[in-house]
Formats: sequence, C-alpha cells, structure tokens
Amino acid sequence: MSDVSKPADLSFPAVRAAERAGIETLLPHRDPFLFVDTIDVTDEKSIVARHVFASDEFFFKGHFPEYPVVPGVILVETMAQAGGAGLQKRGVMGQGALFFLASVDKVKFRRQVRPGDEVRLEIENLRVSAKMIKQAGKAFVGEELAAEAEWLCLVGSADSAK
Repeated sequence: MSDVSKPADLSFPAVRAAERAGIETLLPHRDPFLFVDTIDVTDEKSIVARHVFASDEFFFKGHFPEYPVVPGVILVETMAQAGGAGLQKRGVMGQGALFFLASVDKVKFRRQVRPGDEVRLEIENLRVSAKMIKQAGKAFVGEELAAEAEWLCLVGSADSAK
C-alpha cells in the first residue's frame, strides 16, 4: 500500500494489482466484492483510500446496461470497506477481525459514479472499540462529492460467527 508522500497511480494495471494484493491482507473480501484498491492515509482520526470502478465490474451488466452507474449500496459498501481496511492497517483490530455492517444513517447520493471513475474515500473514525466501529465517510470523484453516509459495524470473528 502506498507511501502517503506519493500516492499510487492506479491507472497502471500492475500498480493497481499490487496495491489490491496489499488490501487483501487487510480485508476478507475478494473479487468481485472487493472495492478498495489502495489506502493513502490512515491515522487515529481518519482514513483516505481509493478505488477505480472498472468497466467490467459485475453490476454494470444490469445497472444499467445502456447507461452503467455504480449502485448507491455499492458506494456505501465501498466506504465501509475503506474504513475497515484503514483500521486493520493500523493494527487497531485483532488479526482475523470481521466487520459486520449493522446500521447505515444519513446517506446521501450527490453525483453518479460511472465506469472508469476513480473514487476517493475520506473516512472519519467517530468511535472505535473492540466490539463496535462508528464511522462517517464521503466518496469523491475528483473534487465532486458523490456520496456520504454514517455507519455502524459490529466486530466479530469467523469463529464467533459460526
């Protein structure tokens, strides 16, 4: 994952693949449901991550074939994944922690996200504990706000989920 002084150029497929490999060490999600390519910044208060919505994403075939748009629920999931990956990168949660989305509030969609758009995710940690994570996020395309939301995740593990 990138050095904050020089963000990864995700327009190069090899760079994007290398960055995603690093993200896979932080999240249990895999293609076609991994929506974080790189983390640029993570500290106690905030996380900045990015994802490029490629034209071959599975949902574009049906949403909508003649005018593909990223579904709003996918944008919310993307923000939540960025928040979880950022916390994992900092080592805040234990190894193997899983984050289960429990509630989503204050969701607003402001701009369509289309194939090829790079989305910058700015996440704020509102409250983080061993059992619960409350975060707020904004998704930008360039300088335009595309979506915003707050969410609550419960923290568990694969063992406790069985």
